[in-house]
Amino acid sequence: MYDRVFNFSAGPAMISETVLEKARDEMMNYAGSGMSVMEMSHRSSWFKEIIEGAESSLRQLMAIPGNYKVLFLQGGASTQFYMIPLNLLNSSKKADYANTGAWSKKAIAEAKKLGDVKVVGDSSERNFSYIPKISTSDIREESSYLHITSNNTIYGTRYTYLPESPIPLVSDWSSGILSEVIDVNDYAMIYAGAQKNIGPAGLTIVIIRDDLLGLNPDLPTMMDYQTHVDAGSLFNTPPSYAIYIAKLVFEEILRDGGVSAIEELNKRKAGIIYQAIDDSKLFKAHVESEEDRSLMNIPFFSGNEDLDKRFLQEAAEEGLLTLKGHRSVGGMRASIYNAMPIEGCEKLAKFILAFDKANS
Repeated sequence: MYDRVFNFSAGPAMISETVLEKARDEMMNYAGSGMSVMEMSHRSSWFKEIIEGAESSLRQLMAIPGNYKVLFLQGGASTQFYMIPLNLLNSSKKADYANTGAWSKKAIAEAKKLGDVKVVGDSSERNFSYIPKISTSDIREESSYLHITSNNTIYGTRYTYLPESPIPLVSDWSSGILSEVIDVNDYAMIYAGAQKNIGPAGLTIVIIRDDLLGLNPDLPTMMDYQTHVDAGSLFNTPPSYAIYIAKLVFEEILRDGGVSAIEELNKRKAGIIYQAIDDSKLFKAHVESEEDRSLMNIPFFSGNEDLDKRFLQEAAEEGLLTLKGHRSVGGMRASIYNAMPIEGCEKLAKFILAFDKANS
């Protein structure tokens, strides 16, 4: 019915067709309201049901404990890069960061505007092709928190373990949230842009432990987590349609067996593509160690720019789109978030091997 393609974009990314069809059916008249969710007041009973339902489903999916607040905010993860130190820096004005890619570099730069930042793990010398080990002895006990980026969208690395940290652990989960089971109790705060695994751009999810709220008085109103906790994420007009889509996505994941089922499927999907790359003569994955390989983002390249361009052109002709790699890595990148069906991964793997055979 639809001329759909397999969209390997790093974000905004694919959304489940079931979710899109549900949103289509409710576009003109949500729940008998006679209006679209895009038109209704965020103070209405209809939207109250949407945002409360979204939070309830997310709490169930991630087993979020009662001493954590869930916030639906705006501004993307980039706003969080500044908002986190603004809210969380204690009297020491110190924070520790791991540098594992472009987004952690940006987070570090923002935090340096407000305090003393120590980089305790850094993989930049090998173009962020691995996850650096963090020694507990390198972490400053007086620091306010340790910040990591759990999945690195551009470079295709992911934490498969957590550093042992004597201070609160804060993590950017933007390109990995809901892709694998995690224990929220391991973190003091988790944040994620929604445009990869959850829904449209414009929504940012923050999961924050109660004891991190209200640490710094007299913050700018909109930059204070406590403001949004007190208002139930409704202090100002929220990204209401993105929250609605997120609710539909959460409900679909619950119906499909939860995050544990999604994780098993994601491992299969990633394995299919990594195997094709490893079996090819032309291509190499940016991340060599299986331990550090992302389940969500797979950068690979031939080392020949002209060949990579031909690969991208021929892939697009096969309905395999948005595979161009980030300029800092080059080559190709397959982002295979939750909504990417396994058929898309199988088709890409088959194309990689066919292209390899024809050109090697």
